[in-house]
Amino acid sequence: MTDDMTALSPDPKLKRRMTSRRSFVAGSAGLAGLTFASPMASTIASAAELSVDDALAPRIIGSADAPIHVAEYYSMTCGHCADFHNNTFPKVKARLIDEGLVRFEMRPFPLDGLALRAHALARAVPEAKFFAMVKMLLAKHAVWVRASDPIAELQKLARLAGVTADDFNAIMRNRPLLEGIVAQRQVGVDRWGVSSTPSFVVNDDLLISGNKSYEDFAEALSAFGA
Repeated sequence: MTDDMTALSPDPKLKRRMTSRRSFVAGSAGLAGLTFASPMASTIASAAELSVDDALAPRIIGSADAPIHVAEYYSMTCGHCADFHNNTFPKVKARLIDEGLVRFEMRPFPLDGLALRAHALARAVPEAKFFAMVKMLLAKHAVWVRASDPIAELQKLARLAGVTADDFNAIMRNRPLLEGIVAQRQVGVDRWGVSSTPSFVVNDDLLISGNKSYEDFAEALSAFGA
């Protein structure tokens, strides 16, 4: 998906090719500062204990010995990304990742301020819970992205993962984490020319853009031995 979801951003003029990382983060600052009802006990480190370096570390599933490395640039508010993960990715995992053929990495490419906050939430949970959190957020994509108050809906989902209201609000305001996510996004732009989501970098060599069926995705990887 290209930058057609800016209506979801607190700043309707926000564009994907930002002039600065600071402006992208600041443009969605109005999403923070909300309070919510008491959630379940937190399963993440408190806001004071959260390591930004750990939160920004690579998120990879699959064998380190897999011959194919796929890095997906995705946006949490991208409908095409949600469709890929809800329909194609389960087959990719079962037939390619679990069979030791593919090591799959997820890299953030937020298209708007709402996506940026959702990426921050996923990065703040323990690494072992990251893929489960992403799966839940993309499975419930239509529920929270299209809601009249998407941040409130996002917080409800965070509560299911044990994120307290205080920690959720702190994540929404964590500038080093937000700016780090934007920096990772910019690497995709500068190094690979990523301009839409989902986009997949294969073995640091091939860029595949767009939502794919499993058959088309596997065919694109066949040159690498999948």
